[in-house]
Amino acid sequence: MQILAGDIGGTNTRLALYQSSSESPLNLLLQETYPSRSYDSIEAVLHRFLTHTSTGEVDRACFGIAGPVINQVCETTNLPWRVSANRINDRFNFKQTRLINDLEANAWGIETLEEQDFFTLSHGADKATGNRSIIAAGTGLGEAGLYWSGERYHPFPSEGGHSDFSPTTPLEFGLFQVLQKRYGHVSWERLVSGPGLESIYDYLLDQQDISTPSWLYEQMEKIGKAPAISDAALDSTDPLCRKSLELFTRLYAREAGNHALKIMATGGVYLGGGIAPRILPMLQENIFMEAFLDKGPMRKIMQSMPVKVILNDKTALYGAANYATRIQAIPKQ
Repeated sequence: MQILAGDIGGTNTRLALYQSSSESPLNLLLQETYPSRSYDSIEAVLHRFLTHTSTGEVDRACFGIAGPVINQVCETTNLPWRVSANRINDRFNFKQTRLINDLEANAWGIETLEEQDFFTLSHGADKATGNRSIIAAGTGLGEAGLYWSGERYHPFPSEGGHSDFSPTTPLEFGLFQVLQKRYGHVSWERLVSGPGLESIYDYLLDQQDISTPSWLYEQMEKIGKAPAISDAALDSTDPLCRKSLELFTRLYAREAGNHALKIMATGGVYLGGGIAPRILPMLQENIFMEAFLDKGPMRKIMQSMPVKVILNDKTALYGAANYATRIQAIPKQ
């Protein structure tokens, strides 16, 4: 059985072709990455991928997409795309196509990973069991859960990243007011994401009435604003970048704790996405775990939750492929 898996994000679209059999559940045949914004649709990306390969017949296609999937259609959150499983099937004549949320895909991917694919921030309770939470900051903020039935985990999607941001300090309230004037609704995604780190930095820059140093501005132009801020923070070469990343880390931890509490993630909390591995030295400091644990009378429960960073950036791809193999009967589109 040939499986086409996809991880469709606001920055990149990753596609992979796998051969699946009873002897080898997922044997990678081909993988490519494309800049999402260079294409006007998922069909355009798939056309390029398929015309440059000799794939043969695709038995099942599954795509993890950054956005809510309703009736197998997704209006992507950070791309001007409308993705339809039916339309993909009609265009490329696949046997079956399935769309799932990108964090749900990440959740499906967790069980395919090895121990070296994780970095443990907190071991939690011995032999921790129960539901799991996954939260991922990148171009946006994704969240999902894994319900523990007593026998296995059942991933499910969430759009919790778009829930209301709640400031707790005068500094955060000032930041909230600026973003509210700009966007109207201020979600956690507005702060806990790459663009969110940029907003935090810009706000602190304005508060101190200073300008970005020329060397830092050059780095922003070269590698991107958010990566330059995080690199300068981790290298301690710019105090404002350091302060920005510290605030970002606290907010990331608070929302990770919020989501974990809401679904009682006593089986573990996983940090996915591209930002967590990049700022791992900051996450290892007390800043993250102290903010994560700071839930008043629920602190003891928070301490029991293992907290791990996912280091493998192909987790969503593995998850999309895993979903296709594990679901015995995908409904005909």
